[in-house]
Amino acid sequence: MTKGHLRIGRIRYANLFPIFYMLERSADCSAYEFVEGVPSVVNRLLREGDIDISPSSSIEYLRNEEKYTVLDGHSISSAGPIGSILLFSRRPIETLNGLIVLASSQSETSVALLDIVLNKFYDLDCPLKSTSEPLEKAIETHTAYLLIGDDALREALKWPKLYIYDLGDIWHKNTGLPFVFALWIARNAWSMEEPALFERFRKDLDAAKAGALKNLRTIAGESPLLSMLSEDEIVSYWKGISYDLDEEHKKGLELFQKYAEELKLI
Repeated sequence: MTKGHLRIGRIRYANLFPIFYMLERSADCSAYEFVEGVPSVVNRLLREGDIDISPSSSIEYLRNEEKYTVLDGHSISSAGPIGSILLFSRRPIETLNGLIVLASSQSETSVALLDIVLNKFYDLDCPLKSTSEPLEKAIETHTAYLLIGDDALREALKWPKLYIYDLGDIWHKNTGLPFVFALWIARNAWSMEEPALFERFRKDLDAAKAGALKNLRTIAGESPLLSMLSEDEIVSYWKGISYDLDEEHKKGLELFQKYAEELKLI
């Protein structure tokens, strides 16, 4: 940690593109350094003190609540389909009992959610195995594979004959609550030692979120997703995401924590 300097975890998934797009254009980022990584890597960097603040997996927060301060009002959530947390399967999900299910090595919260979905909602016992293999290769030897982020969006367009299950949708149908995939969290040591910079970033993030939600159409024209989706499809995807963290979101997070504790995932 360098005084007056903030290291921010940056996940280059499309779901966060509007927030970072606006943050870099609406805020003075001279004191901000962006450090890139997939969710599992960013979680580790934050936990080990190599970055100071980040959008991080909700399970990372729940496993280490004493280490972090939550930036209230911000999350990556959905109350229904999320569009980019998808289980691809050669068989209906209810027939997977006893089979090994693959899960992306980039993910942590979504893997825990998959465990909950299989155990709590379908009464299935499926060992989960982490992998970085591409879907095309993995699905030849395994029946089902959880992908997240842009990989999930991309592969959903290629496999019309596979069963594709949206975990955000399954969660909402079974609980009636939003699912919180990620939170913006800061290491306590940093936020307490740099309160002015922490407050400055919090305000910048508030402004970036507000600006992003007002300008989704414009931002879509700059999105890397244009290589595979239309502007309308990109905007629709973003509108299915909740970037807020209100009382309903917190209830969903509490239920996720309860189920995760029951399954000894945290």
